[in-house]
Amino acid sequence: MRQLLVLLAGVVLSASAWAHNCPNEMKAIDAKLATKPNLSKDQMDKVVKLRKEGEDAHKAGKHDESMKELGEAKKILGI
Repeated sequence: MRQLLVLLAGVVLSASAWAHNCPNEMKAIDAKLATKPNLSKDQMDKVVKLRKEGEDAHKAGKHDESMKELGEAKKILGI
């Protein structure tokens, strides 16, 4: 029983930590954008759109969706 409680506590804490990583992902994207990466206009527009959608999803409490959007933006940026 004790092991089960420890496992559940670990799952809850790790989910909480993951949910709060969205701001760090946004900071990484913003930092890369500040370096003026060599992207086409379409790529840049998509990164900006994904960054905004990720932030909006984070604010709405949809952290899985936020991480997905931000991950796509980071992939385009090569980070």
